Amino acid sequence: MINFKPFEDIVNSPGRKMSEYIEKNRKIIGCFPLYIPEQIIYALDMIPFGMWGSGMEVKLSKNFFPAYVCGILQTNFELALKGVYKGVSAVMITTLCDSLKCATQNWKYAVPDIDIIPVNYPQNRESRGAYSFLYEQYQNIIWKLERISGQRLKNDKLKQAIDVYNEHNSVMRKFARTAAAYPGEVSPLYRSYVIKSGYFMDKKEHTELVKQLINELEVCKPKIFRGIRVVTTGIIADSKDLLDIFHNNKIAVVADDVAHESRQFRVDVKEEEDLIGALVHQYLNMYGCSTVIGGKVKRDEYILNLVKENNADGVIMLMTKFCDPEEYDYPLIRKKMEENNIPMLSIEVDKQVRNYGQASTAVQTFQEMVRL
Repeated sequence: MINFKPFEDIVNSPGRKMSEYIEKNRKIIGCFPLYIPEQIIYALDMIPFGMWGSGMEVKLSKNFFPAYVCGILQTNFELALKGVYKGVSAVMITTLCDSLKCATQNWKYAVPDIDIIPVNYPQNRESRGAYSFLYEQYQNIIWKLERISGQRLKNDKLKQAIDVYNEHNSVMRKFARTAAAYPGEVSPLYRSYVIKSGYFMDKKEHTELVKQLINELEVCKPKIFRGIRVVTTGIIADSKDLLDIFHNNKIAVVADDVAHESRQFRVDVKEEEDLIGALVHQYLNMYGCSTVIGGKVKRDEYILNLVKENNADGVIMLMTKFCDPEEYDYPLIRKKMEENNIPMLSIEVDKQVRNYGQASTAVQTFQEMVRL
């Protein structure tokens, strides 16, 4: 039997992993969504720690945000206000959506004992000034992280960090392909555990754990799978209740365009003499994301290609509640799928929701419709 328990344990107890690193004198830098330049943190011998919220009801964070702010942001603040992030040296928050833009200032007031490092990205990535603007931003980030770590960023350490992350990207892409080939063994929930656990671990350590899992899968003969194969898309898809609904309805995730999942390891850092410039180009080369304008591949086309390449039966869009960028993309994706006769289901997801009763009915109906 394939052992997913190490990944499950880490996902269910990330605080325990954080404490282990702190005990080893490795400082923790919290990373809000999306696209934090984690290689810089890692090169300074600190641990980038993913902050994508938690399934919980919020109370304290309502003092800082209106009710229509997404659950990822709300629950991140709720955890911080409850002291869950005690021991974190600083958090890095991007400004890729309207809610995140105000989060940096709210954090300064709400959580004054944890430093905040804003990560400002150019909105127009095709302008002449995009590269120089982001290069300067990264230099400011390096200066702040150096002060926290007590070290100077060395070129050889940054090169090592980039290599570690590129290898992790490669291994995770291989895992995604392997999971698609073993839908009977890798349930949607197990697939999520493997990817999500990487947010709470040293990337080198996580890479070795995933390699071991891939080896375990590849020596097995795949079980016969008689369900349907889907591509998921959205910001986040880690709800245990919802993924169990997929599994109970014999739905396998064979590929994803999810910000919390494959988008994070979609683009590598290419080799350049100027390593900071290489990191800048990694962001400028991002594509197919609702929070990142432009790119070499349009998101609807990318999802269509994922469906074709993986012989998927349909697409499930997991629409994060109150996420404007995703809502703008939805009509374009829906139209593209309809033009190509690909069944598509949209489900609203929220970190504060625990009961997906209506979603269960919708998933069952979708599964039956696809089988017709």
